[in-house]
Amino acid sequence: MVQVGIAEIRDNLADALNKVASSGERVVLARRGKGIAALVSMEDLDLLEKMEDEADLKAAKKARKEKGSVSLEKIKARLGMK
Repeated sequence: MVQVGIAEIRDNLADALNKVASSGERVVLARRGKGIAALVSMEDLDLLEKMEDEADLKAAKKARKEKGSVSLEKIKARLGMK
């Protein structure tokens, strides 16, 4: 992982993007020495999104088992949807 200042990235964005795309290196964009964003490869982004989806699914399954949960059919009925 490489940290690059915002001012520096303006002049070197193409190089940073090439590093990310070709080698999968992660580039952290920093302002006043503190990371504020990151450039990651599409593979890393896909993995992050898959992990988020799995966590959401796990949380939804857990919520369905909790007492007091309401079925989709009841929610639709309350909203006048069929």
